[in-house]
Order: sequence, then C-alpha cells, then structure tokens
Amino acid sequence: MRITAMNRVQRGKLAMAAAAISIGLLSVTGCGYINPQQTNEQYSPSDGVREDLGSLQLRNMLIVSTDANKPGRVIGAVFNTSSSDATLTISGAGGSQATIPVKAKSQTYLNENTDPAILSTSGGAPGSMVSVTIKTGSDSRTVQFPVLDASLKEYSKYLPTVSASPSPSVSGSATPSSSATSGTSATPSASATGH
Repeated sequence: MRITAMNRVQRGKLAMAAAAISIGLLSVTGCGYINPQQTNEQYSPSDGVREDLGSLQLRNMLIVSTDANKPGRVIGAVFNTSSSDATLTISGAGGSQATIPVKAKSQTYLNENTDPAILSTSGGAPGSMVSVTIKTGSDSRTVQFPVLDASLKEYSKYLPTVSASPSPSVSGSATPSSSATSGTSATPSASATGH
C-alpha cells in the first residue's frame, strides 16, 4: 500500500471541516458568555414585590382588595436588619395610610396572625399595580404594589370585611410560628431573594 501526500483539495476540505467544528463548539459553549445568566437576576418569586428601604427589607408585599375605592389589606413580610426598632409607614391613594412597627433585628409578617394593615382605599382594581409611598425614618420612596382579590383562594382570608376600618398600626409577634409564615414565603436569605 502506498501513502501519498495530501493534495491541495484534501487540505482545503480538512481545514473547512475543522472550521465548522470550531464554530459549532463556539456557538454551543459561548451562550453563557453572550447571554446573561437568569440565576444571577434578583426577582420576587411570588405574587408580591420586594423593596429595600434603609434597614428595612420588604418581601412579597401586595394589597388585597375587591375594588379601587374599597379598603385594601397590605400583606407580606418586613425585616429589620438594624439594632434599633423601626416603623414602616405605607401611604396609598386618597391619603390612606398604615403604620407597621418592626422590632430591632427581627421581622413582622403581615398575615392572618397579626392585626391587619388596612389602607382605607386600595387605589387600584384587582390585577393592577398601584403607587404607594413607603417611609421609615428619613428614607422614603414611591413604589408599585400589586392589587389582588379572592380570585386566588389563598388571598380570600385577607379581604377586608365591611366592618374593617383602617388601622393606625400593626402589632404582632416579631418571631414567626410555623403557621405564621403560611401567608408569605420570604426570607432575607439568598435563596429567597434570588438564585
């Protein structure tokens, strides 16, 4: 058997095959370089929204109401990372306001086990986003909270009743029990704030 040297045509075919393989590998392995990794994005893994304001971390915040002109109950969780007690004030449509005290290095869960934080008017129809002003100390910001109704049965227990009136403050245990977290699923750990 005789071995012959590669001719020019064979070398060209080999070079084109190597280039095609290189481009294929680059397109498969280059995705992570070109496209952003979704697991690095912070997001709210629930129906509510997340906000940070000074030493307070708000998680899964939303308003439960049946109509824009009806009372709305604020639910979610507020974590205080400072060594001082803090107060969160939420101001909504038409001058409605709710005040939520949060003990130092603790949390307050706005659920069925705490006094309701009621805004006299929700300011938006279910399914909409409404502007509210959140304030603690000298820190203040206007943010968007979603408004939900009892379409999802887990929120039906949070609908303000006809006899419910706006409450100036929320009191409750600063430590959650196993049933106290059933209305929210947020923690300030990395696993709840993003992947």
